[in-house]
Amino acid sequence: MTFEKLSIDGLLLMKPRIFRDNRGYFFESFRQKDFEDAVGQKVNFVQENESRSSFGVLRGLHLQKGDDSQAKLVRCVRGRIIDIAVDLRKGSSTFGQYEAVELSEDNHFEFFVPRHFAHGYIVLSEEAVFQYKVDNLYAPQSECCISYDDPDIDIAWSELAPYVETFNMSSKDQNGISLKEYIDQN
Repeated sequence: MTFEKLSIDGLLLMKPRIFRDNRGYFFESFRQKDFEDAVGQKVNFVQENESRSSFGVLRGLHLQKGDDSQAKLVRCVRGRIIDIAVDLRKGSSTFGQYEAVELSEDNHFEFFVPRHFAHGYIVLSEEAVFQYKVDNLYAPQSECCISYDDPDIDIAWSELAPYVETFNMSSKDQNGISLKEYIDQN
């Protein structure tokens, strides 16, 4: 496994070493010690989740606030997505900036998103199965959704997903709050 630090401090792209033969492939998707050495801290994942979505589904930008914040280790096990992490750490020099990475069943990459980042993704394949580990349990009272099209974040959706004409979104995701509202509330 190789660990690539991205432009926003704390974000990490994990690239496994894949062993292929005539039967298929094998790779190690997670090793606690190597992971913690790469992120520079202990992370205790307490839950793993999975979702299935169809082409054009946009989920996010989600986070849990305060002490209920969650670090996530995410991957796409079927299909192809563009995954987004937005830095919402107070005092961060990259506050409000985002990083986008492609995760797919072909590249097998995993994306570590630390606590205090908003997270979301858009599905680029006919279907995608998305799995993620979290280090804190779901806390509905701390749930927050930042608007996917907030002009202060300015995610380049048309460049990241050029052939997605209409996003398929939940009403919660369609009605996320602005970055300014988030700042005012926190």
